[in-house]
Amino acid sequence: PPPSRRMQQPLPPYEVLPAGVSMEELPRSTSVLLEEPPRPPRDHLVWSLFTTLYGNFCCLGLLAFVFSVKSRDRKVLGDYSGAQSYASTAKWLNITALVINIIIVIIVITVIALAISGALSRMNPPPSYGQNPFSFSGDT
Repeated sequence: PPPSRRMQQPLPPYEVLPAGVSMEELPRSTSVLLEEPPRPPRDHLVWSLFTTLYGNFCCLGLLAFVFSVKSRDRKVLGDYSGAQSYASTAKWLNITALVINIIIVIIVITVIALAISGALSRMNPPPSYGQNPFSFSGDT
């Protein structure tokens, strides 16, 4: 048949066997598709615990810990979308607490360094060269 005629005919949903072959002669096989279960989200529980113990600025570490525990509970129940939501909140609370704590440490180190340099400069006055113009010597 011409190519235009072949395009008009619907194709069968299966492959047609040649006339001399029977189904009983063909090897049989079964295909099974296995999907991996979705990977459970991280709950950031250890990070939240350390943030609570070492950097609990404005209770951000405690809030992160609470959301981490909620995330773990949702993960145990199989609600991965709820667990992901709570874990994301805990992660951002941990990041916020960490950034604030780093800023506080930098400010404290700067203030201490300035205080020490000011105290050292008062203890050791700069040397005077020559005569002091404000001191009077001799008769006036």
